[in-house]
Amino acid sequence: MNARFLGIAELAEAPAVAVVVDVMRAFTVAAWAFAQGAERIVLAESLDEALALKARRPDWVALKDGPPAPGFDAVNSPGLLRSVDLGGRTVVQKTTAGTVGALAVKEASLVLCASFVVAEATARLLRTRTGDSVTFVVTGDNGQADEDLACAQYIARRVTDAGTDATGFLRRAAGSRAAAELAQGVRRGVHPDDVALCLELDRFPFAMVAASEDSLMVLRPCAVPGEGVPSPTVQAAT
Repeated sequence: MNARFLGIAELAEAPAVAVVVDVMRAFTVAAWAFAQGAERIVLAESLDEALALKARRPDWVALKDGPPAPGFDAVNSPGLLRSVDLGGRTVVQKTTAGTVGALAVKEASLVLCASFVVAEATARLLRTRTGDSVTFVVTGDNGQADEDLACAQYIARRVTDAGTDATGFLRRAAGSRAAAELAQGVRRGVHPDDVALCLELDRFPFAMVAASEDSLMVLRPCAVPGEGVPSPTVQAAT
């Protein structure tokens, strides 16, 4: 596999296969949303779009970065979301970096959204794409977020070497600026367990695939060929 690692601003054209990485916290939160029963996640372009979608579909769950805000039902925190029943619901997610990265590569033939909690399932899916060049989009800190780069490099290594150990990659993520800001309360809308939850390796056995549906970019959990289906909401990879 030919892998490259780019920030959002470095994306000159849509890649064939894109893995959009946001460890702290968009795509850890997305995985938790699916674990809590969400059917799908709509990735919104802006806060205004998220609110407009919510206004048209009041049964949808609107989620954003930062502190609680009028019109939004939840914040971008795995620690806070893990106690929310999302059975059968549609979640609308707008974050500072993760959703922006996914929308930036929406023309790719395959878009995966990833973090450490779904790393192995993501690597397994990429193994089925033998010969493809894969672009890992490092979303945080203008492409410099070490937690995202560490996760991206770990997944890339696991694709070609299933024996790759995660310890060093997780250590880098734990020492990142994002982890420190979450732990120190610099960011708002945070639960004390958020960093630990973002560093849980392979917590969930599904990958997450984003694709266009009715003009919206929609993220869904995806079972990987050869593996058991972890829940009724998880779809087979195509």
